[in-house]
Amino acid sequence: MGERSQLLDQIPRSRLDWEARLDRLVRENRFTISVFFPLNGIVLLLASAEGWLPEPLAFNGLLILFGTIVMRSPLLTAALPLTDRRAAASVVALTAYAYAIEYAGVHTGFPYGEFFYGVDLGPIIAGIPLGLPVFFVPLVMNAYLLCILLLGSRAEHTPTRLLTVIITVLLMDIILDPGAVALGFWVYPDGGIFYDVPVSNYVGWVLSATIAVLALDFGYDRHALLQRVNECAFMLDDLVSFIILWGGINAWFGNYIPTVFAIIFAIGLLRAERFDTDLLSP
Repeated sequence: MGERSQLLDQIPRSRLDWEARLDRLVRENRFTISVFFPLNGIVLLLASAEGWLPEPLAFNGLLILFGTIVMRSPLLTAALPLTDRRAAASVVALTAYAYAIEYAGVHTGFPYGEFFYGVDLGPIIAGIPLGLPVFFVPLVMNAYLLCILLLGSRAEHTPTRLLTVIITVLLMDIILDPGAVALGFWVYPDGGIFYDVPVSNYVGWVLSATIAVLALDFGYDRHALLQRVNECAFMLDDLVSFIILWGGINAWFGNYIPTVFAIIFAIGLLRAERFDTDLLSP
């Protein structure tokens, strides 16, 4: 009974307890989450693409989804204390939009251009990966946080803030899509002029980025976000993972322009004093 009581006492009893537990878990495992996981992801994904990895490990959808969630965990954990009802409603609305626009894209070709998924990305519903919001929403949040950090007082000007974040999201997709297409995550049957990615994809991303940025800007208290990202050392670690993973994959396939953009983002993190070099060693 004593051991059972001790185990029960260790279970968090409130939201604040859960937030503190998750915060400590991420802080104590930053290298594993932000460096080891993306490096391991590079090895597994390239081995899958090159045919070096046997089934069922090659492009295992559950492994891809699990790895993505782990790499997203610093951002999700850091944002949790600021996610009140209004913020949660904006995220739910953005999630619904993400599913709807992806459904339209897969079945009609609007707005990204005709494409289909080439590998398993986890559980599928109506042709759409169930984990889609985990791939999309944090990407926009990372861009938002980085921009308000780098803009400083200029972030107070709403058009400047929103336009800068939208452009940043688009630049992140310039890194993401060529690498994903090279791996075979998704395929544009008619190809495209930018590493087999059509211009229509980026036009669609401007639309989705605009809606996503407006939703997050409405849902979250920007000043509270800025304070949190200044106080929480790991809040942008997910962006570190993004740079390592997709920068490495693009470099392997010779996608040099996306690789250069990944380096530029790394420089942006350094300027914002958010690229913790201690993460490069366990």
